[in-house]
Amino acid sequence: MHIRHTLNIGILAHVDAGKTSLTERLLFDTGVIDVLGAVDAGNTRTDTGVIERQRGITVRSSVVSFTADDVRVNLVDTPGHSDFIAEVDRALAVLDGAILVLSAVEGVQAQTRRLMRTLREMRVPVVLFVNKIDRRGARRDELLDDIRRWLTPHLIPMTEVCDLGARSARALAVSHEAPEFTARLSELLADTDDTWLDRLVDGPDPTPAELWTAFADSVDAGRTHPVYFGSAISGQGIGALIDGVTALLRPHPGDETADPEGIVFALERRPSGAKTAYLRLFAGTVIPRQQVIMRRRDPDGTESSYTGRITAVEVIGEPAADRLCAGGIARISGPAELRVGDRLGAEGSENSAAHHFPAPTFRTVVRSADPSAAARLHLALRQLSEQDPFIHATAESGGGTALLLYGEIQQEIIAATLAQEFGIAAIFEPFRPAYFERPRHSGESCEEMGRRAPSPGGWWATIGLRVDKAPIGSGTAFHYETELGALPHAFHCAIEETVHATLRTGPHSRPVTDCVVTLTRSGFVGPLSTAGDFRALTPVVLARALDAAGTEIYEPCHAFEAEIPADTIAPVLSCLTELGADIEDTVPGATGWQLTGTLPARRVRSAEQRLPGLTRGEGMWWSRPSGDRPLGARPESRTRW
Repeated sequence: MHIRHTLNIGILAHVDAGKTSLTERLLFDTGVIDVLGAVDAGNTRTDTGVIERQRGITVRSSVVSFTADDVRVNLVDTPGHSDFIAEVDRALAVLDGAILVLSAVEGVQAQTRRLMRTLREMRVPVVLFVNKIDRRGARRDELLDDIRRWLTPHLIPMTEVCDLGARSARALAVSHEAPEFTARLSELLADTDDTWLDRLVDGPDPTPAELWTAFADSVDAGRTHPVYFGSAISGQGIGALIDGVTALLRPHPGDETADPEGIVFALERRPSGAKTAYLRLFAGTVIPRQQVIMRRRDPDGTESSYTGRITAVEVIGEPAADRLCAGGIARISGPAELRVGDRLGAEGSENSAAHHFPAPTFRTVVRSADPSAAARLHLALRQLSEQDPFIHATAESGGGTALLLYGEIQQEIIAATLAQEFGIAAIFEPFRPAYFERPRHSGESCEEMGRRAPSPGGWWATIGLRVDKAPIGSGTAFHYETELGALPHAFHCAIEETVHATLRTGPHSRPVTDCVVTLTRSGFVGPLSTAGDFRALTPVVLARALDAAGTEIYEPCHAFEAEIPADTIAPVLSCLTELGADIEDTVPGATGWQLTGTLPARRVRSAEQRLPGLTRGEGMWWSRPSGDRPLGARPESRTRW
């Protein structure tokens, strides 16, 4: 079969809305699988991990493919729980469009709103699918009103529903040429596009084909959203959904003759330990045995690159293909350093630019219940950090490993993974906020060769370092004022690597960020100096430079929205103020108030727990990691240096 183009579509939803079941139904109805998998039975095609099958939730992104007419559709199944926010955001960067799944019973949830907001921010076209029309309590008109209120006002139903809320419920596709539908669609387009409004006023009247093309343009631009009703269990409405996705969503492939550009958005380990990465290619082509340069940006802002050779390319949806072309997704293997978030492409290219995700807001230390397994625990956590670099596994004294996490569900998944896949019983310390420090001013320090050392012989090295403030969000950088070549290359590498490593842990077990460290002085003695001298001395000089600069402690925050009944605003505002929230706006609505602001991450759980009692269970809370603020007080810490 000739394939006209490839679409990369994400399926996103709140937990239990039915997105994994929808994926199974799409594969079944297009002939990819012969038997429907079920979440409860643990035999779905996308939730392949033991933990995912036991818990019935998606933890890691995965990709499956089907063909509809002459269009290949790669489905990216993403996690639905807010603890896996980075995994969701990372997957969105590779999409041509998305299917946002809602339950006809539960309706618009807080996570649904967060996902829709993220999709809009990343300019991903969205098709809405309302699942579970055959469940008792399913709604249509009321739910459409909620979607207009909470998600988008510019929508149009593409299916009608019969016997809503009964097992016999059916979803019937509306005719695109029906006068009632074309009238509603013309009005919708006029609301979002002045050019189309002028056309309707001045004429001539558009043909159904022109109207459909304008609708597809509007969906691709993210101005309007088609809504399909159906049931992933019974299969109702699935045909109309497939037709809509392939007709309204458009691919955005790059130039196949250009240099290759792409991003690694997921990673798997085979039983042998070999790594397989999912690569979305935006431009160029990739073939086996090709030499590539991969770039990455670490959570602390450090940029690095490495070179490797791709040994295998398995194109999703086309196993016989011997190359990956722009617009497609493939499983690749080869470079041992492959990690989620790595970019393929020239430095500074638009498509290979680093995508910024909200950083985890909590820190914990993991230890093995069996002290003799400490080394195995650290190795296992380092392997897991390849799939999610934001957990940022770093060794602690006493055999522990520090992790950065988003929440308790993520911790439970890591604990279960360690037990089942690595045979390690892990003990997690209580969560603490992921505090960090920024320099207040500039500070400088220098240590001359042999002046001071933990041993009588001293260090055979001279190092001078200056620490300067940098713009917020810039991470850390290392510069030279000394002449390159004044030191052997190995000594330069030892200083730079140690600077970045020590900033990641900080002098008080808190990372230091948004600063520039400059080497101002260096010296060595040819036959005596070693790289070890420079690695040992660098933390000492850097600590003194930071002390001279002075640092301020910051704590992570969440941006929040709260929808509350009108008569509860006084106690809710009092509660949020008590928890340290900065209220940015209060907007009255038809049925209550919408509050927006920021709140320290360590207070979010308290706000979530107290809101139902203050609002008779009617309040809705949404938050996500966003920014930081000065802490003001100095929390307990352990001095490293």
